[in-house]
Amino acid sequence: MKEVTNEIRIKKPSWLRVKLPTGENYRKVRSLVDEHKLHTICESGNCPNMGECWGEGTATFMILGNICTRSCGFCAVNTGRPDAVDIYEPGKVAQSVKIMGVKHAVITSVDRDDLKDGGSEIWAQTVRAIRQQSPGTTLETLIPDFAGKWENLEKIIEVAPEIVSHNLETVRRLTKAVRIQAKYDRSLEVLFRLKKGGMRTKSGVMLGLGETEDEIIETMEDLRAVDVDILTLGQYLQPTPKHLPIAEFVTPERFEKYKELGDKMGFRYVESGPLVRSSYHAEKHLF
Repeated sequence: MKEVTNEIRIKKPSWLRVKLPTGENYRKVRSLVDEHKLHTICESGNCPNMGECWGEGTATFMILGNICTRSCGFCAVNTGRPDAVDIYEPGKVAQSVKIMGVKHAVITSVDRDDLKDGGSEIWAQTVRAIRQQSPGTTLETLIPDFAGKWENLEKIIEVAPEIVSHNLETVRRLTKAVRIQAKYDRSLEVLFRLKKGGMRTKSGVMLGLGETEDEIIETMEDLRAVDVDILTLGQYLQPTPKHLPIAEFVTPERFEKYKELGDKMGFRYVESGPLVRSSYHAEKHLF
């Protein structure tokens, strides 16, 4: 345990320093969030890009509670037995999107393996509710793998968000340690089925967990093999001493190298940088 504790205290390099959020649009959204006591994953996740995204009219919301049925080694969300589903949640999220004046909403969720439908019905209702209350708002859904129950994935395809994202998170060799209950090939199957269903697809990978450059390239090739449109690459940061340690801080130059490589591979859009997260510049991925 001592080794992991020391790891989290490694001094972050200069390129991971974040500027404080500023700007008129950010201040406007900030006041609305505070006034109406709205919840976004941007805040609860301490996202380094919150100010920039809010300034561009993008915000991320997490549905289906804040307790996950899985225990991924990189994620700070609590693991345990989730609360009962809030059937009014779709309307609440839609109201938040409307109040904040969100132009592009990103919706994500915990894994709900305790539910027969994996939470897919709430997912579909949330998309419909946002479209009803804010018809001008575009949507990205960052979905789980629904444990490979493809009838649940079909519910996402039926409501057809502008972008559907599912993160591979790491390379094949590290998947078991990083995403304990997930499967590398199952995630690729999710992305394949989404593309087959006519969706614009997106996936994200964290770097700095001990993967090699060859493994990163192999992962990028696997994503292109299932015709993923958008790729995000960012630095893994250890949330607490109990989580997986950081193996290395990847330099901005190497992130740029991967971006250039991704462009050559045929991704339609590549976001690659130390501070990049799944929803970073999400509004630009609409093409």
